[in-house]
Amino acid sequence: MTHGADDDRVPAAFLATIAARIVGQRHDGVLRVAITGVDGAGKTRLADELAPLIERAGLPVIRSSIDGFHNPRVIRYRRGRDSPEGFYRDSFDIARFKAELLDPLGPGGSRFYRTAVFDHRTDLPVRMAPRRAPVPSVLIVDGIFLQRPDLAGCWDLTIFLDVPFAVTFARMALRDGSSPDAFAASNRRYREGQLLYIAECRPRETADILVDYADIALPRIVRG
Repeated sequence: MTHGADDDRVPAAFLATIAARIVGQRHDGVLRVAITGVDGAGKTRLADELAPLIERAGLPVIRSSIDGFHNPRVIRYRRGRDSPEGFYRDSFDIARFKAELLDPLGPGGSRFYRTAVFDHRTDLPVRMAPRRAPVPSVLIVDGIFLQRPDLAGCWDLTIFLDVPFAVTFARMALRDGSSPDAFAASNRRYREGQLLYIAECRPRETADILVDYADIALPRIVRG
């Protein structure tokens, strides 16, 4: 089996279990859920498949990704285009991520939010009018680096998808046409930047739910 290929299916029982855990969180406002892991782990797909199950349970879902909060290119590459530390520390505008999305949907927030502010592909701002979140509702955000210290306290539930680099770089090769070799020179920035984050933040240990997601068709909840 090719891990992460289009013919792999996330098992319905697994999706139902995770959706039930989210729905079962007692919350009168907006429940902020992070689905995280290294690049290529399958975060976006899982978030997209969970959203309709949660909505069928009667909770509106707001979907976003940290990818909508990139820094401009001049900031992302200020430590050099090949810098692993730059990939970890400079990829995202964490202040705006919090100010435009996480804080307004947190306790005492205005509930007026934006799900994206910047398009890294065009290197241009995104024009988006604020929306007001209904309550109760669920915010599901996918992305890398979501358990970094400057996001502490921003999540009500964190789900970490644990996948080895050998698998994630193969998945990204299918998705992006990049090298499937985790140790290729072109992948060094991304591999070592994520290793820096993992060493500093220990996301596997601190996530509320840890999932072995090496095989999308056979996920296993390790903890939580």
